[in-house]
Amino acid sequence: MHTLTAAIVGASGYSGLELTRHLARHPRIRLTALLSDRWSGEAAGDRLALSGPIAALRYGPLEEAPRVDAEVAFLATPAEVSLDLAPRLLARGLRVVDLSGAFRLRDPALYPRWYGFEHTSPHLLAEARYGLPELTRADLAGATLIANSGCYATAIPLALAPLVRSGLVSPEGIAVAAMSGVSGAGRKSSEEYSFCELSEDLRAYRLGNHQHVPEIEQTVASFAGRCGAISFTPHLVSIRRGILATCLLRLAPGADAAGLARAYEQAYGGEPFVRVLPADKVRVKDVVRTNRVHLGVAVDARTGTAIAVSAVDNLVKGAAGGAIQSLHAALGWEETLGLDLAGS
Repeated sequence: MHTLTAAIVGASGYSGLELTRHLARHPRIRLTALLSDRWSGEAAGDRLALSGPIAALRYGPLEEAPRVDAEVAFLATPAEVSLDLAPRLLARGLRVVDLSGAFRLRDPALYPRWYGFEHTSPHLLAEARYGLPELTRADLAGATLIANSGCYATAIPLALAPLVRSGLVSPEGIAVAAMSGVSGAGRKSSEEYSFCELSEDLRAYRLGNHQHVPEIEQTVASFAGRCGAISFTPHLVSIRRGILATCLLRLAPGADAAGLARAYEQAYGGEPFVRVLPADKVRVKDVVRTNRVHLGVAVDARTGTAIAVSAVDNLVKGAAGGAIQSLHAALGWEETLGLDLAGS
């Protein structure tokens, strides 16, 4: 049985740390390179609770990334860095799993508006395969460039797409409010993200301008066949990790709660990482540190509204775990390999 060699670029960020934690004990992947300017020269075992050969692996500088010795490279890097690195690694024959937004959007014209840069490799947008296996598994087979889904863009489309496809809700007028733990902002050292500023606080941010909005709309439309403009309000909550998304959709005439629940069961009945629950039982604490997503849907009959709720760990299912699962799908491996199934 072949063991795949892998490198993590950006290994000292939160997503990079989660990748290291999972891949260090993966039965078919062997880490050969960890790259981080912040920890360059240090041993992985000095930074993480690791044992065996992986503990002795030393972090290298990011400048070594284009020449990294591995069969697959996980890019836990900012979008501009991934945009520069991915073409160079692909040209050397590596498979690339990118955790940034550099290759998620199919239309290059969207990048200046949502990411603040012109896309310099638009030809790769047609080659990239979007990594959210529950909704895009057929497209992932054999992929060499995987654009892994964003954290909000994991939790929200998984809640919306089956309902929109069912025809039991309108694809127009969808509104979403979602809360994320502080790790979703990355490892930042600033007053805004200090303990005293964040503790016991809850705040809305990037109103009408979050980069995951076109990604969410694109994913729902691809799976469901249609999706109108989504109103999305993200919130930062003073917990370390986890996302809870509450999605409001207009019910179609005659739609009821039983039909909506069936839409989830039809879409996810065989999915190992998805559990459908009563909407008021969907909780962040049950998915933290796992690759699971918990979903539920309820009906507000008085207003004719469907209320879909989802919970994921933003660093696992919404980043590192989802990226590993997407690689498994591309390789034709069992998707649960080396990933947590149990709740925390």
